[in-house]
Amino acid sequence: MAHKRLSILVLGLGLALFDHPAQAHHSELAEFDPNQPVSVTGILRKVEWQNPHVWFFVDVTEADGTVTTWGFSTSPPGSLMRRGVTKDAMRIGAVVNVEGSRARDGSNHSSTRRFTFEDGTAVLARPE
Repeated sequence: MAHKRLSILVLGLGLALFDHPAQAHHSELAEFDPNQPVSVTGILRKVEWQNPHVWFFVDVTEADGTVTTWGFSTSPPGSLMRRGVTKDAMRIGAVVNVEGSRARDGSNHSSTRRFTFEDGTAVLARPE
């Protein structure tokens, strides 16, 4: 009888564990290289306020007049809101400066270490 109860308990625990999809989370270092700092100034064009990370996109006008779009990954919406940052704080069309670490794949993607408006007002700033 005890063996049967143990089997039912193990089966129940197994079902409970595998009933929900696995939620893996990667280290920022897996995707971004801290030895490749990025600092851009441009126009905030888009904000994707969703889990697992908020992404925002900045259009940077190069010296030759071409526009390069950079994508920046930051914390999840809940983490940002707990720090007082809302989607409304990231004003589309504003001139912003963003600092972070470039994507390891060499694309125009970066983590976000600091996000400030043209007047120096910080929206996001990680402790150094």
